[in-house]
Amino acid sequence: MSDLETFLDDGPGETWGVVCREGEPRQIFYAREGDAPANRLGAESVGRVTALLPGGGGAFVDLGAGEPFGFLAKGSVAVGQAVRVTVSAEPRGGKGPALTLSGKGEGAPRLLKPGPAVAEWLAQAAPGVEPETGAAAIEAVREAREAALAPGVTAGGLNVAIERTRALVAVDLDFAGVAGRDGGKAREAANRRGLALAARRIALKRWAGLVVIDLIGTAQAPEPVLSAAKTAFADTGVTFGPLSRFGLLQLSLPWRQTPIEEALFGVKGEHARRTRQVDAVRDLRHALETHRSAPWISLIVPDVEVREMAGLVAGLGPRARLVGEATRPPGTYETREG
Repeated sequence: MSDLETFLDDGPGETWGVVCREGEPRQIFYAREGDAPANRLGAESVGRVTALLPGGGGAFVDLGAGEPFGFLAKGSVAVGQAVRVTVSAEPRGGKGPALTLSGKGEGAPRLLKPGPAVAEWLAQAAPGVEPETGAAAIEAVREAREAALAPGVTAGGLNVAIERTRALVAVDLDFAGVAGRDGGKAREAANRRGLALAARRIALKRWAGLVVIDLIGTAQAPEPVLSAAKTAFADTGVTFGPLSRFGLLQLSLPWRQTPIEEALFGVKGEHARRTRQVDAVRDLRHALETHRSAPWISLIVPDVEVREMAGLVAGLGPRARLVGEATRPPGTYETREG
């Protein structure tokens, strides 16, 4: 029996794909309704060069999806030129997607080929594994979402705190120690475990760029640390920097997907209201799947949000009801049988 499982939740407003290994979420694929298909990883478009950076530092490319424009780091192009490009990294931090030049373009900016759908990403990540759907998928999404948004993870006396700043991803490993065990060996084992946990959570959060890891202890033998780090970050495209005498390990990961918190809530929280609404409808769908004997299940929402949420509930069948409540504060929801 494979230790790999996948889950596909294609619901109103969004689609989630989750890859689990040994029961733990490891990867998230996510598509939000309304996001520009031209900005998604792997999408191919004809774009038009709008501006060049001085000294051959790259070019901004209009993909026909509005601003922010895509960024082409390499390639000899001119302003106004049509180019064929592929998205190599999705938008993040208010910046447009990163692009690679794939050929000459003709005509107006337009999408030529969308990037892989969530189900296709799942199939690439776990070939031959049939994704689970329904209530099991909704539960897997809840678990993966919670883990991805958490600031860290604690396991067996080891605490791994992970924070993303504008410049880098900072990871702090902290270990309480084990009574009666050799301190050096315990720290080495804890660092090895901490690096593995950090790599998994960074992947789940879909973070990348410069990563600085504060290891346990200062006097570190480089060989075991780098060996553990290479194992933890295998198959990520990682580039390792130095291990400092202060116990800091530096590495760099290539950006590919929009960070999950930005995909859900937006860079400045502009999607937060809609995300809460979609979350509430997901809870309704889970109730419909797990309480099949109930003749109908109602989602109670604020009166002022009924109109916004009607489209999310409309396709869930006759057992799903959307009920407005005048006294309910905005952003609060409840599912009830009947």
